[in-house]
Amino acid sequence: MAERLNLPRMSDTMEEGVIANLLIKVGDIIKPGTVVAEVETDKATMDFESFQSGEVLYVAAKSGDSVPVNGLLAILGKKGEDFQSLLSDTPPAISREKEDANLEVKQEDSAPIIGAPIASQVVSDQRVKASPLAKNIAKEKGISLTNLVGSGEDGRIVKKDVESYQGHTGAAHSANVLQNLPIGQESFEDLPLSQMRKVIAKRLAESMYSAPHFYLTIEVNMDNAILAREQMNGVSPVKISFNDIVIKACATALKKHPFVNASWLGDKIRINHHVNIGMAVAVPDGLVVPVIRSADLLSLSQIAASSKSYAEKAKNKQIMPDDMKGNTFSISNLGMMGIEEFTAIINTPDACILAVGAMKEIAGVKNGQIVPTSVMKLTLSCDHRVVDGAVGSAFLADVKKYIENPVNMLV
Repeated sequence: MAERLNLPRMSDTMEEGVIANLLIKVGDIIKPGTVVAEVETDKATMDFESFQSGEVLYVAAKSGDSVPVNGLLAILGKKGEDFQSLLSDTPPAISREKEDANLEVKQEDSAPIIGAPIASQVVSDQRVKASPLAKNIAKEKGISLTNLVGSGEDGRIVKKDVESYQGHTGAAHSANVLQNLPIGQESFEDLPLSQMRKVIAKRLAESMYSAPHFYLTIEVNMDNAILAREQMNGVSPVKISFNDIVIKACATALKKHPFVNASWLGDKIRINHHVNIGMAVAVPDGLVVPVIRSADLLSLSQIAASSKSYAEKAKNKQIMPDDMKGNTFSISNLGMMGIEEFTAIINTPDACILAVGAMKEIAGVKNGQIVPTSVMKLTLSCDHRVVDGAVGSAFLADVKKYIENPVNMLV
């Protein structure tokens, strides 16, 4: 008996998927485990493996189409079976070709930038008493004769009156320049939203406008961390980054500050006894947050290995939905892009997120001497429904202590 092959929900937040690559056609024989399509979800591009079997009698979507969850991809059955009844009440897939029509660059009608013409003189120069030579000189210099007071007979304007005029002489010249300005064209480009960008927009808007954010910033001395990192990388099997040190410092401090490692659940606050740190990773379509689980129990080398693995998987669109679940705290680092300080939007339902800025060198004082000192700014975004200012400040103070003296978090 013919049956529908529908697109399943492939992540917890997925509402629709884009068929990146359709791998079946009419006449193909499908078995359980056959990869039917590569599907772009809100989080990653994933293989859709069929749980059904049969011959492909009809294909409802094509590569590039957007299909809702439980939307029809194909119909399977035996050759020659009637399947028309299965097509009723099936909304058509949205073709990416239609969306791509929005990508055409639209040229607006050309319009001059200067909106109003220069006003003509109220009193004509021809009616002003002036010598022919004075008129010619005034015309060359762009001087209106109406602005001059003549010193000749009966107030007649003469050569010396024009040459001695100290008023504004640039109006006529400006008019000439403006007349020769090139007229440009206004244009724009509309980009269709990817599934990932739609979910990012929805979740961040919900977080920003539902969670009352406040921000705490602290400056950290990085001199000891620089030396410690050099020594650790001399023996570590994986190169340890400054971000890995920040992750370890946060994981250690979170065990002492349970309300920072908490979640707002609407009718209750959940205090998490485990420490799972979400690590924001930029990808071409937006941002993903893979989770380093039990970060407080991992060594710096293990944290470094996990963060590098997740970053590679995210950039190659190989990260799975389960890799991005269960965070209790998040970290966003823009220091490598030269951003010295910023505020991040909380990754709900977490109570906090830490924004890490760039390390820079300043003039510091040590033993009464001015010496070069490396510093870095950390900004903690807090959900005021869960975390108060004193709690967030105490957490940041401990993070600062661990980063400034890394040995403290290794014992």
